Amino acid sequence: MTNSTAHPPATPLITLNNVVKYYGETQVLDNLSLTIPAGQKVALIGPSGSGKSTILRLIKGLETPTEGSVLVNGHPVGRNNRFRWFSSQPVRHEVGMVFQHFNLFPHLSVLQNVIEAPISVLRLSREEAIARGHHYLNLVGLGHKAQAWPATLSGGQQQRVAIARALAMHPRIMLFDEVTSALDPELVGEVLHVIRDIAHSQNMTMLLVTHEMSFARDVADRVLFMEKGKVADDGTPEQVLVNPTHARTRQFLNILTER
Repeated sequence: MTNSTAHPPATPLITLNNVVKYYGETQVLDNLSLTIPAGQKVALIGPSGSGKSTILRLIKGLETPTEGSVLVNGHPVGRNNRFRWFSSQPVRHEVGMVFQHFNLFPHLSVLQNVIEAPISVLRLSREEAIARGHHYLNLVGLGHKAQAWPATLSGGQQQRVAIARALAMHPRIMLFDEVTSALDPELVGEVLHVIRDIAHSQNMTMLLVTHEMSFARDVADRVLFMEKGKVADDGTPEQVLVNPTHARTRQFLNILTER
């Protein structure tokens, strides 16, 4: 007889345990529990105020749960009452985030924007950081703009620099918070194209808050529909976006289609 030992399930890369979040008296997340394995691409959709961006900010450690806990790779993420990080430095660096607004340093060139954190935070040599910076600028199609100033770039180009800047930290997790919402419509496609290429070519865990449903369908392995601080629908893009069974999901998608 052969003895076999069952392997315990792998620890999820991201875990939210019974998370409640208030801003003042407004409840944004309502006893939310969620696990995301390594490598999964997750699109978060839903109406404004449903808690999508708050989830990303909690994972990044920019916000602290009112109740519950957030873990990245098994380590707690957040701040204590003295606003010091619970999590170790390596855990913080595992999470990259790209925001709606690019927030590039206007007094630094494109390349300098990308290499600043690898040098000051990761302690890379300048030569290593420059090589890494050129690599990621080429990845987002802006290698030829390395010496340009941010003010000379279009909004779409600035957002692609912000993506390169986040990638240059070599995160295991990338968070994208409605990264095209501040762009003119004609610039949206170039940014989504870059993120789509990253999703398809990099073995990286990604969470994307987006209102671009065709993009979510193409990029995500999993779609979460948020409603009033809870996950109201959770499934593959086919299940949630193409053939939704939940009435509220169908209603939300119909509203987007009518716009």
